[in-house]
Amino acid sequence: MAIIRQQDFIDSIEDSLQFISYYHPLDYVKAVEEAYNREQSQAAKDAMAQILINSRMSAEGHRPLCQDTGIVTCFVKIGMGVQWDKTDLTVQEMVDEGTRRAYNNKDNPLRASIVSDPAGARINTKDNTPAVVHIDTVAGDKIEVMIAAKGGGSENKSKMVMLNPSDDIAEWVVKTLPTMGAGWCPPGMLGIGIGGTAEKAAVLAKESLMDPVDIQELMERGAETTEEKLRLDIFEKVNNLGIGAQGLGGLTTVVDVKIKSVPTHAASKPIAMIPNCAATRHAHFYLDGTGPAELTPPKLEDWPEVTWEVGENTRRVNLNELTKESIQDWKVGETVLLTGKMLTGRDAAHKRIQTMLDAGDGLPDGVDLTNRFIYYVGPVDAVGDEVVGPAGPTTATRMDKFTDMMLEQTGLIGMIGKAERGPATVDSIAKHKSVYLMAVGGAAYLVSKAIKKSRVVAFEDLGMEAIYEFDVEDMPVTVAVDSTGANAHKTGPAIWKAKIEELDSIMQK
Repeated sequence: MAIIRQQDFIDSIEDSLQFISYYHPLDYVKAVEEAYNREQSQAAKDAMAQILINSRMSAEGHRPLCQDTGIVTCFVKIGMGVQWDKTDLTVQEMVDEGTRRAYNNKDNPLRASIVSDPAGARINTKDNTPAVVHIDTVAGDKIEVMIAAKGGGSENKSKMVMLNPSDDIAEWVVKTLPTMGAGWCPPGMLGIGIGGTAEKAAVLAKESLMDPVDIQELMERGAETTEEKLRLDIFEKVNNLGIGAQGLGGLTTVVDVKIKSVPTHAASKPIAMIPNCAATRHAHFYLDGTGPAELTPPKLEDWPEVTWEVGENTRRVNLNELTKESIQDWKVGETVLLTGKMLTGRDAAHKRIQTMLDAGDGLPDGVDLTNRFIYYVGPVDAVGDEVVGPAGPTTATRMDKFTDMMLEQTGLIGMIGKAERGPATVDSIAKHKSVYLMAVGGAAYLVSKAIKKSRVVAFEDLGMEAIYEFDVEDMPVTVAVDSTGANAHKTGPAIWKAKIEELDSIMQK
């Protein structure tokens, strides 16, 4: 019988959440490196280079990989032979206490993203609690913990379906994945849960994402079980879609497919699919009564030496001098380096602006969007001599419902975010002769280094969702939608799907 100290458990939760905020699992790093080396799409290769560079920088600097430091999901498997040294705290309360300490760490504060009253006021809890905790009892006298920090961009793309027993699972995945867009920041992993009931399938899908990347080893030894055969089938078919890194088109959309299944009702076939993004973050440890978990830091030499250089045709622009006329010759797929002042704003700020405009109050004091760009971001708090903490883009589609209003009423000429825009928004961009630029999701620490000054200009009470003014220097972005409505997230995957089919045809001859 093992006696587990509550303090050891809490310390282990805190340490693991700090650890995964800046250390990618090395299996994921190696998988992206392999994908980078074989990638033929330059846009996808550039995106993966930035992801790998950001990963190494975060490991060196002990700062978050992504500004969205996630909702904490924790699987706790408690051996039947375990006793606690005290009984004043529940397991949920202990996980929450570890989470609270990790997210309020003064040396590496993590962004608090959890809101209470989700159907109403949506008030930030300020410490990223409560965590989502799944507790199970198992044989033995140890505690097994699998913990992850899951970003909203990928979590929002989760899908669930009740298939008929005779339906093809791979067919459903291949049909469904393109509808998810690129807001989940590929290349990543797919977790698939099969069986049980609806809620059980979702938990299985999430738990499967705690496993290491091993699809290449599976391909080498060959599939032996139904799950393994299905993993390989889905892996091949998904990558043949040509979606690619950041949805720009390419050879690799997923680096692994994970599956967990349990028995289900004879009339049912519940399926859940949850993607993991380019900021894949999880840890796995055991407690046996001898103290807190020891998490071994990876060696920096385990990261690939990847560089990213801007091309000869890169466009450098001064944001302070732009007009609507000067952006008309920007072309979809073009790399642009931004220097000058931009404003930020995401969901809550856009909603407030809409309320103010509808009431005839105009924009808040200090906010002038005429001939300006707005960056969809909620940065991590700065530490030390930082201007701002990690500040990567958030999913742009969440702002789609506000875009026509912003372009019509504020003088805004451009937006910066991650992933695609919806069809109506693309039409609005073309109608107003504006542009949408895409920054790489999963490269938040790298992006933050381009920000030279930062100040809050409005809605300070919204915390990370306040409107900031950033002064940037050579911030790299890609023209994702140009002033004609040409759309990189449509053309790129279509081109690469055709190229992959052509390559497969050549190899089969």
